Amino acid sequence: MEIEGRLVEASNTTLRVILTADGHTFRAVYKPVRGERPLWDFPHGTLAAREVAAYAVSDRLGWDIVPTTVMRDGPLGPGSCQLWLDEVTEPPVDFVPADELPQGWLPIAAAQDDEGRPYLLAHADDPGLARMAVFDAVVNNADRKGGHVLATPDRKLYGVDHGICFHTEDKLRTVLWGFAGRAVAPDVAEALRGFDAGILADLLAPAEVEALQTRVKHLVAEGTLPQPPDDRHAIPWPPI
Repeated sequence: MEIEGRLVEASNTTLRVILTADGHTFRAVYKPVRGERPLWDFPHGTLAAREVAAYAVSDRLGWDIVPTTVMRDGPLGPGSCQLWLDEVTEPPVDFVPADELPQGWLPIAAAQDDEGRPYLLAHADDPGLARMAVFDAVVNNADRKGGHVLATPDRKLYGVDHGICFHTEDKLRTVLWGFAGRAVAPDVAEALRGFDAGILADLLAPAEVEALQTRVKHLVAEGTLPQPPDDRHAIPWPPI
């Protein structure tokens, strides 16, 4: 693993690295545990494991939402290592002028620019985004910003930055509230029915594993995506 540079806008130490093995070279994002900034509501030193746990959930469900992510012992010690997506396009989540909402997009919140012109935070009514919304409800994602949704030229959607997921309390904050109250797709529900949170026993605390399994059962039983809470902020800041 060779460090190529640092992503300076990230709140925790986030490095782009080059991985070389058996004559093959890949780029990846390396987040060392020692570079994590302490949070009041998440145990210190656990964010990298949560990144890996999010990939494990995506992989076990067969949803291919999170790029391959593993724990690696890199130049700055142990940390999460996630494959870098070399080619990305504009994701279907953005601020748009209030009178120019694209057809098929769902408005989430109203906003204004510095000159007082009205804008909307909105996202596409896309099956891939809907499945990502279910995924976020499962992992209790506290930080689904628009910038954490990546789109590739072949129209695939990926989610990144899952360090603050899996809390035992409801922490869901997302820009994908356009799907709130919508029925969970039958194939998505079927995948959830077969999911066993026990696969995360080595990555999360026992109470977090239990809470994850409870969220899965609740989603299947309710059959609909959750509504935004009215007792706390439901959208992360900044949204994009």
